[in-house]
Amino acid sequence: MGERVKWSDLPTELLTMIGRSLDTRIDVLRFRSICSSWRSSIPPFSANPPRFPLQFPDPNTATLTEPPRWPPRLAFLFQTTLYYIQTLNPSTSSSTLSNKGWLMKVDESNSGKLRFVNPVLDSRTRYTITRPKTLNLLNFRVVEFGKAYTLQFQLPRKRRYVPFPCVKKLVVFPNSAWTNVDECSILMIFVDGKLGFAKRGDKKWTLVGESSSYDDIIVYKGQFYAVDRVGIVWWIECSSLKLVQFSPLCGLGSQKHLVVSCGALYVVDKYNDIDDDRKVVGFKVYKLDEELGQWVLVKSLGDQVFVLGADCSFSVSARGCSGYTGDCILFIDHRDETLVFNLKDHSILKHHSIHDHFGLFWPPDHTGLPQADGWVFDCEYTW
Repeated sequence: MGERVKWSDLPTELLTMIGRSLDTRIDVLRFRSICSSWRSSIPPFSANPPRFPLQFPDPNTATLTEPPRWPPRLAFLFQTTLYYIQTLNPSTSSSTLSNKGWLMKVDESNSGKLRFVNPVLDSRTRYTITRPKTLNLLNFRVVEFGKAYTLQFQLPRKRRYVPFPCVKKLVVFPNSAWTNVDECSILMIFVDGKLGFAKRGDKKWTLVGESSSYDDIIVYKGQFYAVDRVGIVWWIECSSLKLVQFSPLCGLGSQKHLVVSCGALYVVDKYNDIDDDRKVVGFKVYKLDEELGQWVLVKSLGDQVFVLGADCSFSVSARGCSGYTGDCILFIDHRDETLVFNLKDHSILKHHSIHDHFGLFWPPDHTGLPQADGWVFDCEYTW
């Protein structure tokens, strides 16, 4: 048996290799906080990292065939980050569920200020809590598992930013701890179903393809993908902006969503009522079998919860979340209400109606954090 080596005595080459494989900012911070040899093995971040908000062209100009009659607005790309939070030292006197985790969606300013927002709804539905809080990251296990983006403009004579009404959703790649700001590219869906593309420094947006029937976009295995309304997934080749068919069609529903879960790509097909096309009546879920090149209908998600958010969709295990069993889909209806679809019995419940045992988005009482639905509060973190 070989001789044990202290963590601080690991070869610099090995430490550099490990450190460079970390993508998220918080993982790099924790890696560099181990000891001085680990800290010196990698730099803090990229020499020229993205500092949000980033400036991009006005998306309204992408579809114009003539010069605009009004001056283009400056567009700003805002980022929020999804975290899984778990208390490291839960109170022994509290509930047996106190060591379970929950989700947070965070805006972070360059000054270190944090704003916590509802992980499902977008910034337009925020509820503010004015009482300041301090979040000491040494007391929590924090795992980053996703990012969401909005493109906004500043209202005249006001400091407030609002989303562009013409933009449905956008994704960014690359964007890791080692990304140079000049490498960032954006793929966007307009509300009319068209795709738009822009790189950092571009003067205008470029339309991708001629179709206006796309429902969702995602970054999967380092590439941009889009799904259209008949369930065909397309891969976007960034250098030529060519659309390449990646999968056959799937589903006969009203709207498709792309979700990555446990490394696999899924299409979530939403079905609306025949008499009222705004009312959701159910979902079907398909998993892509890449070897066979076909979609497989999924009967159960196991302990996974699929969240179809306003600006991003993601999957999370319910095993580590308070009082939750998984095998369901969270989504937003036309009234901006959050609903829960159960794959087992096909029931649909209002999110607030199961608040008492739904710990996915609510911090446990013993953390001292606010207990409000759709909450936002200003917070400083310490490391």
